[in-house]
Amino acid sequence: MTDANLPGLLAKMAGLGFDAVELPLENAGDFSSGTALKSLADTGLKPYVVGAMAPGRDLVAADQAAVERTQAYLGDCITMASSIGSPTVCGPFYAQTGRVWRMSRDQRRDAYAELRRNLQPVAARAQESGVVLGIEPLNRYETSLINTVEQALEALEPLLGNGVGLALDTYHLHIEERSVAAAVRAAGEHLVHVQVCGNDRGAPGGDQTDWEGLLQVLDEVGYTGPLNIESFTVENAAIAVAASIWRPLAPSQDQLAENGLAFLRSLCRDNGV
Repeated sequence: MTDANLPGLLAKMAGLGFDAVELPLENAGDFSSGTALKSLADTGLKPYVVGAMAPGRDLVAADQAAVERTQAYLGDCITMASSIGSPTVCGPFYAQTGRVWRMSRDQRRDAYAELRRNLQPVAARAQESGVVLGIEPLNRYETSLINTVEQALEALEPLLGNGVGLALDTYHLHIEERSVAAAVRAAGEHLVHVQVCGNDRGAPGGDQTDWEGLLQVLDEVGYTGPLNIESFTVENAAIAVAASIWRPLAPSQDQLAENGLAFLRSLCRDNGV
C-alpha cells in the first residue's frame, strides 16, 4: 500500500460496502498519514493499522541491532496509528513470521521474559499515544513462540492492559486451540482485534467454522471491535510463501471480499448484531 494506490483501494473497499480497513504498514514511509487521512475522510472507512514481521524483525533471541530495528519499526506503526485514528496496531510482534525453533520449558520461560523486556518500551510508547498493541498468536508453522491464547497470556503478563492487548485470528485459532470459544473467553477483556477467514484461509462462510458460536462468545466477553477479513493471494510471492498460499482461494480477490462481506453481513443480521 502506497500513497499512489491507497486512495483508489480505499474507494473500492467503501464501494463494496465495507465499514473498516486494515492498513498494513510494511515499512515506514510506504504511505503517508496525510494521504491516509484524506482517503479515510472521503470514504468513511475506519482504520486499523497492522504490522508485518518481515525477516530481520525480532524481539527475542536476536542481536541488539535487530531488536532496536524492530522497536523502531513498531514505533513507526504506533505513530501512524495515532495520527490517523487507529485504536490499535496489531500483529505477531515477537519474532519474524516463519521463524521456528525448539525450546525447553526453561528456554521458553526465558524467551518470554526477554520478550517482555524488549516489548515494554514499545508498549509504553503505545500507551502514551493512546494506541494498543494487539499481539497475535500464530499457528505452529509460522512461529514456535506464541501459538495459543494461554501462551500469549503467560508471555505478556504484566504488560496486558498497559498498552498491550491480544489480536486473534480465526485461522490460527482453528489450528491451535482445542476450543475457539474457550480461547476467546480466556482472552476476555484483553481482546482488541479480531481477524476472520474460512478454515481454508478463504472467505468466511460455507466452511467448518462455527460462526454463530464465535459471535456469541465475542458478545460474551464484551468485544465491540471489528471483524476484519484477512486472506491472501498467491500472486504476491512474499506473502504467499510466508502464509503458505499455494492455490487461489477464490475466483478473484474481489470475489473473495464480496462473498466474505455478504456472509458476515448476513451472519450479524441474523444474530442481531
